[in-house]
Amino acid sequence: MGAERDTLNEQYAETTFSFSPKAPPPPDRRRNVRQITILRVGTLITPVGRELCLVRNISGGGLMAHVYCQHQEGERVTVELKTDHRIPGRILWVRDSNIGIEFDEMVDVEEMLTNQAMQEQGWRHRMPRVEVDRLATLRVGALLYGVNTCDISQGGVKIETDEPVEAGTEVMLSLEKFRPVAGVVRWCDGGFCGISFNQPIPFQELMGWLRPKG
Repeated sequence: MGAERDTLNEQYAETTFSFSPKAPPPPDRRRNVRQITILRVGTLITPVGRELCLVRNISGGGLMAHVYCQHQEGERVTVELKTDHRIPGRILWVRDSNIGIEFDEMVDVEEMLTNQAMQEQGWRHRMPRVEVDRLATLRVGALLYGVNTCDISQGGVKIETDEPVEAGTEVMLSLEKFRPVAGVVRWCDGGFCGISFNQPIPFQELMGWLRPKG
């Protein structure tokens, strides 16, 4: 039970920002009092696609992330944060469900913190998204349409549909093997629609749906 609690605590831990020029080392129980903690969810872009991750530690030279897929040391990746930063690098180490990434170039941690402060004051930001290819059912009033999901985030989804739906329409999306999610169509063009959810999907719940079933 104690080990399980430790794992849960690690998964929900806040992101630690450090001004160190080095990439973060493997997990440690110690905490540096000079570091600043802010929760972050990011997207890891690899040669095989995109996946969500929990960013646990960011420094000027790299980051540590909790991931949900297998990775190898030396693998090339790009990290995308809510602030629209795209940072290329390589995986320096792998420990259980955590990886350490060394950035190709130093990043400005102070700028990241400034962007976070703007978000907290009400600036809009794009939640990390991940590409998917799963069937869903879209309810528009009394009508039901079969659609395909193209990408999804905690805050919304892009779908492919043969039936155009007017922007501003309230809908209910029933994802394959997931609960129905209410939302509003924001745009519809060329056989695709963007839907924003009325309530963001909790991160762990979304990851449970995205995680490969074995």
